[in-house]
Amino acid sequence: MDFRLKVFYTVALRLNFTKAATELYITQPAVSKHIQELEEAYKTKLFERNGSKIALTPAGKILLKYTKSIFDIYREIDFEMSSFNAERQGLLRLGASTTISQYIISPVLASFHQKQKDIKVNLLNGNTEQIENALINKEIEIGIVEGQSKNQSIKYIPFLKDELVLVCSSKNPLVQQNEISITDLKSMKFITRERGSGTLEVIEFALKKANLKLADLQIEMQLGSTESIKSYLLNSECFAFMSIHAVSKELKNKELIVLDVEQLAIERYFYIITLQGKSDSLSELFIQNLASHYNLKL
Repeated sequence: MDFRLKVFYTVALRLNFTKAATELYITQPAVSKHIQELEEAYKTKLFERNGSKIALTPAGKILLKYTKSIFDIYREIDFEMSSFNAERQGLLRLGASTTISQYIISPVLASFHQKQKDIKVNLLNGNTEQIENALINKEIEIGIVEGQSKNQSIKYIPFLKDELVLVCSSKNPLVQQNEISITDLKSMKFITRERGSGTLEVIEFALKKANLKLADLQIEMQLGSTESIKSYLLNSECFAFMSIHAVSKELKNKELIVLDVEQLAIERYFYIITLQGKSDSLSELFIQNLASHYNLKL
């Protein structure tokens, strides 16, 4: 493998020479030298430099596209050739949306590592939209997400059923009510995830079926992580719709409590996502391990 291409690929993803140098364990002048050699070899600029910021030139974007394909092939070669040895080897790049990476995927990764100690796994965390974009840009091979945006270039495989429940602090005065009506929701204050979150997308869809818009709710704040929402709930009289997987510990400890909403059930699936028509042995091995861990037939 041409190390200069690896340097270029890292700089192109980070758009920062210093970060690329740190990631590759080389000096910044060495990064600049490798990029300069590539630019001389191709007789064209690969990056536009504007003060401290850099951006890919049209030529750089074309080289990045082919570099990604080359590295995909190298990954598959390494994994397939390692099958002739006792231990499988390779690098698997995963992406998982917030709820899944925090509460679902860790036991699976531990189980996978016990069986395949020489396979390295990189896990990218983000919301559903970010994970789908990373897959499309070939920055990861597999994603596990909370929403299903129906992107035509992505294959969605239903993975695990989830339920979104209305929760609040156990000290909230409304916990005395046996059941909350749809109309009651309009007078309650809510904390939600940010736009692009699969959880928020599912909540909006369920409310729409109950003739309620997200805009009808009093949104006190939008927060970027499940943990920050839980912390906010524990210190306020606000409410949130959250995955039952995400609040199991707090429910057990009686810090948070679930409120039933009349005629509203919010269920969804988590999805394994891969690119349409794109499959490799290492990804398939991980998906099989995932299915086995949860006793699923995928």
